Amino acid sequence: MSLSRPLVTVVRAGRHSYAAGLQLQQHLAKSSQKLDVPAEFRNYLVLQEHDPVYTIGVRTKDYTAADEERLRRLGADFHRTDRGGLITFHGPGQLVAYPILHLRQFNGGMRWYVATLERMVIETCRQLGLPNATTTQDTGIWVGDRKICAIGVHGSRYVTSHGIGLNCCTDMAWFEHIVPCGIEGKGVTSLSLELGRQVSIQEASTAFLSSFAKVFECRLGEQAEAIMQDLN
Repeated sequence: MSLSRPLVTVVRAGRHSYAAGLQLQQHLAKSSQKLDVPAEFRNYLVLQEHDPVYTIGVRTKDYTAADEERLRRLGADFHRTDRGGLITFHGPGQLVAYPILHLRQFNGGMRWYVATLERMVIETCRQLGLPNATTTQDTGIWVGDRKICAIGVHGSRYVTSHGIGLNCCTDMAWFEHIVPCGIEGKGVTSLSLELGRQVSIQEASTAFLSSFAKVFECRLGEQAEAIMQDLN
């Protein structure tokens, strides 16, 4: 692979709370914006799994304090975020990936980024044996009328944050308490349900990284321990 391709450092953050993941994301996004940081160290790809949490994006205005309390009583956390998109769920069995990329290194803008992110998730599903995952007029990646991957991103000073939640072996019951992403009359699904076998986050991560390097035309490196120690 050409050394001229951007380098993206993979951070395997493991399972933690949404708040901890947000702190890590903000730390890396600030690092990516610093001009005194060499360009090759300004791109990150955080792979993680969250404790149960419902999150809403900047366009969600109709979730009240009562709604928040109702969802918290289920045993999940609740967060309002600055990403795009409406309400969704993150939790065990879901691969959450936050690409923190300096788009100037990729010669693309936010529209290019979202379209490339969609193609990358579709390629991930294809590698895992699911060829019919696709985009529709609604946000995210779909299998028929069931969403398999939520997408909600944010961009500031050419740096991306937030990202995707790909259902691997997620408990679908969590989604029954909301209208996922505000889309009425449609459902959710997972890789395990569609493929008829257990698909772990570890298996999905392998395909995800392969697809990411291919579709974003970048090099991947790993430096998770040093980054996590620096954050702590």
